[in-house]
Amino acid sequence: MAAPDMELKQAFAELQSKVVESKQKIKLHDLQIENMKRSITHSTLTDTEIGQLPEGTRVYESAGRMFLLSDIKTVRSGLDKKSEAYKEKIHVLNGNKEYLEKQIKEQENNLRELISVKKNAT
Repeated sequence: MAAPDMELKQAFAELQSKVVESKQKIKLHDLQIENMKRSITHSTLTDTEIGQLPEGTRVYESAGRMFLLSDIKTVRSGLDKKSEAYKEKIHVLNGNKEYLEKQIKEQENNLRELISVKKNAT
């Protein structure tokens, strides 16, 4: 009778560690998604402001710790590319989150099945 108890304890411990790890990953994904959404909003606002400037205006574009003199079209296209890249990354992160949540539910169901098998065996 001690062997099934040890098997259940091991299954519970394994489930708990996987759930904690998965929830940490989900939180990390949420933080990354929020940061990317903020960056998209920032790009949109910058694009709106730049769009109000006259056509021939020269603007500065951030490149790390420095700024490069550029024209409006180049800056706007760069902002659009950044926004699209962030949207794709958000889509991937949401898919990863769904996968992690499904994994947690699957592990819980496997544990429930193990418990029901052990109950029926006794």
